[in-house]
Amino acid sequence: MYDFSTLMCDIEQLQHHSIVRIHEIGRSVLNKPIIELQIGEGETYVHMNASFHANEWITSAVVMAFVRDYVQALKDKQHLFGYDVQPLYKKTTLSVVPMVNPDGVDLVLHGRKAAQHYEEEVLSINEGSEDFSQWKANIRGIDLNNQFPAKWEVEKERKVPKAPAPRDFPGFSPLTEPEVQAMATLTMERDFLKVLAFHTQGKEIYWGYEQCEPPEAEEEVNEFAKWSGYVPVRYIDSHAGYRDWFIFNWKRCGYTIELGEGVNPLPFSQFHSIYNESIGIFMTALART
Repeated sequence: MYDFSTLMCDIEQLQHHSIVRIHEIGRSVLNKPIIELQIGEGETYVHMNASFHANEWITSAVVMAFVRDYVQALKDKQHLFGYDVQPLYKKTTLSVVPMVNPDGVDLVLHGRKAAQHYEEEVLSINEGSEDFSQWKANIRGIDLNNQFPAKWEVEKERKVPKAPAPRDFPGFSPLTEPEVQAMATLTMERDFLKVLAFHTQGKEIYWGYEQCEPPEAEEEVNEFAKWSGYVPVRYIDSHAGYRDWFIFNWKRCGYTIELGEGVNPLPFSQFHSIYNESIGIFMTALART
């Protein structure tokens, strides 16, 4: 299991490396810190995030494994996936938020006790069930990847949940949740060149939104597909996600990468195959700046 405490242990280990800068960008509903890691000296920022959805927690483990390997390659002056990482470090700054939804992740992995003073609320939202394995939302039952002002009203109108739910409820208005506010503020402050949001599952890469994506996005996603074997999908009938909002407002490259295949939450036994499939995406995204 890759829960919030495991993440914080990994981050504590990274504190020993001077090349890693650690920033708290906000706090979750249950007051857990939402952490951004920065690696690099360049003025060009490439952003990656994971675990917007609670039961997709394996994405945090994959992203952090990449961060550790990137840091180690920099420290040892080694190549990673065929790339000389030293020029990448000089040219770019990698921004990573490895766990956007720490409260939800802990609820999925540890059950209702992890909800603290929201224990009664999450049980009610989950219709009395102690099985939180299908929970995607934050601890208040709001889907964080349906909270961004990119045709949010369309999602609000057509989503079946009209009140807090384990998944898909976009909230009563956009940008209400502290986790989303932290991500929105970070994105506006950092002025990212591109963003990659890691989800599960399906082995697909969504790369367009409302014809706002730049021409270079198609070439880059085809590179991702070549290394990963994942299928590029330009448009899907979905709005109000982080990537949607980024492409819509900045007209820059944004990707949602659906790691692995099966039923969420994916078993941790898929970790190594997912990592091997996605390392080319990580490195290509950093190199193509």
